[in-house]
Amino acid sequence: MRKGIVHYETGEKIDGYLLIKSATKGLASNGKPFLTLMLGDHTGEVEAKLWDCNTEDETTFVGSVIIHVTGDIHDYRGKQQLKIKGIRPTTPMDHVKLADFLQCAPLAPEEMLEKITQYIFEMKNANIQRITRHLLKKHREAFIEVPAATKNHHEFVSGLAYHVVSMLDLAKALANLYPTLDTDLLYSGVILHDLGKVIELSGPVATTYTLEGKLLGHISIMVNEIGQVAKELGIDSEEVMILQHLVLSHHSKGEWGSPKAPLIREAEMLHMIDNIDAKMNMLDRTLERVKPGEFSEKVYAMDNRSFYKPTFQD
Repeated sequence: MRKGIVHYETGEKIDGYLLIKSATKGLASNGKPFLTLMLGDHTGEVEAKLWDCNTEDETTFVGSVIIHVTGDIHDYRGKQQLKIKGIRPTTPMDHVKLADFLQCAPLAPEEMLEKITQYIFEMKNANIQRITRHLLKKHREAFIEVPAATKNHHEFVSGLAYHVVSMLDLAKALANLYPTLDTDLLYSGVILHDLGKVIELSGPVATTYTLEGKLLGHISIMVNEIGQVAKELGIDSEEVMILQHLVLSHHSKGEWGSPKAPLIREAEMLHMIDNIDAKMNMLDRTLERVKPGEFSEKVYAMDNRSFYKPTFQD
């Protein structure tokens, strides 16, 4: 394909290579099995249905497999979908490689790590600094690779690190406006709040939830990690409990996944910063494929709303 998948419009034909990000088996109303495929490249993804699939299809078309596909884009309930006409797995003769199909953060991993390290260096509270530095160092390799989620926001290679860098810059700007904020706590909360995802998620390609992710979740995982590291470092102070509270409460409400609501000023700010960055990422990626004067497809994670791009915006 000459252009990225997100730039195809309804009615256009596709003839090229895509990566299977996930494959889910279903049963049609006629009793025949089908596969729901999320197909993507470095620009984004599109959903496709493989109807009347057989056992061989189910074992062939799985996550992380690159395929050659033909078909056309059509609209299904306000959302683009690829109607498959032909599909096959690739072979070495196709000369395609996985890296070409992965979405990556707009900043290099080492550049992001350097920025985050500088924020840790600026911390004045020794206990907070030591805990934060130790946990980042412990999970460094996974941290600079994993996405921030399996869908909705920053769901690309190094997405978690990019989410953290964006949040740190936002936190710094807000701290300049509100000097009562404890930047050591706020910066540490930003760095640690989603760090449990290095254990919750399987990795940067065809990302799924691990057993720990399904049974414990990234919030519980990181609360435990903070307590464990504090013991290893011989830190027994209130800062440990406050950092755990920041992680516990960053989703704000029980129905959103937080066991506790924010009860500290920095915890409330952390939740809002997290929410701002996640929603802006969703909106930017959604509106990227929308022409001025038109509405986007519905964004499920934002109350299923369709967003409009004004005619004067390119």
